Amino acid sequence: MPRPEIWSTDEQRRFVDDGVLIRRGLVHGTVLSRARDLVSGWLTEAYDTARLTAYTERSFAPELEEHPDLLALYHRSSLAELAEDLLRPARIDPVTRAQIQIRLPHGAEQPVKRMHVDGVSCPHLDPSDLRTFTFILGAVLDGSATADAGALHYVPGGHHRMARYFATNWTLGQPAQTPDDIDAQEGTAFTAEPGDVIVMHHLVPHRVGINTSSTPRVMAYFRIQHAQHPDLALAALSDPWLEYPALADLTRPGTA
Repeated sequence: MPRPEIWSTDEQRRFVDDGVLIRRGLVHGTVLSRARDLVSGWLTEAYDTARLTAYTERSFAPELEEHPDLLALYHRSSLAELAEDLLRPARIDPVTRAQIQIRLPHGAEQPVKRMHVDGVSCPHLDPSDLRTFTFILGAVLDGSATADAGALHYVPGGHHRMARYFATNWTLGQPAQTPDDIDAQEGTAFTAEPGDVIVMHHLVPHRVGINTSSTPRVMAYFRIQHAQHPDLALAALSDPWLEYPALADLTRPGTA
């Protein structure tokens, strides 16, 4: 029987330090091609230009979020095993939907989000409404592997700064999402080929820029929640490892 896919100790330490892990070429073959073709077909046949802002704030192809070909990216690759390994022995909620984000090509006029963390003080939500999760998995379906091609930009280690911010300078219901020093950062671009995967702690601030290439940048995201996240969500904003029992030892000062 094949050995389950897991994170190495070095990768776990990197996640503690940076809040981000990347696996190259993790999704491939028909699992990748079917998902890519599904979204490409939607973009050609069903995309409504009048809904661009709504798509950008929530999800493109919302009618496909439970489609088996999109869910296969998680359930028929190693993503499910890696998600479970990161939170073991805690359970995670079942993953039943995907979010699709597309950055349109040729410098299209598309809303650009500032540095933010998902589900906190979102402009399309009531400020007191938390829509957070534990971490996110993103798989590249299509696009150019350059920083100016609609790449995700993130702040390595930014989860530590955000936890301090939420503990000391933030209250539920205020509109500000990030402190000024985070908001001013450009971030590190996730330059990636189709099939590459990024795993990002919920507290890592991020943004997405304009796509100046000739190819749409298409990402499929899966939000992973600790099974008790609804009860832990508010406390987890200021305690980044509350939901990660497997990483507890690595977060203690002086741990080798």
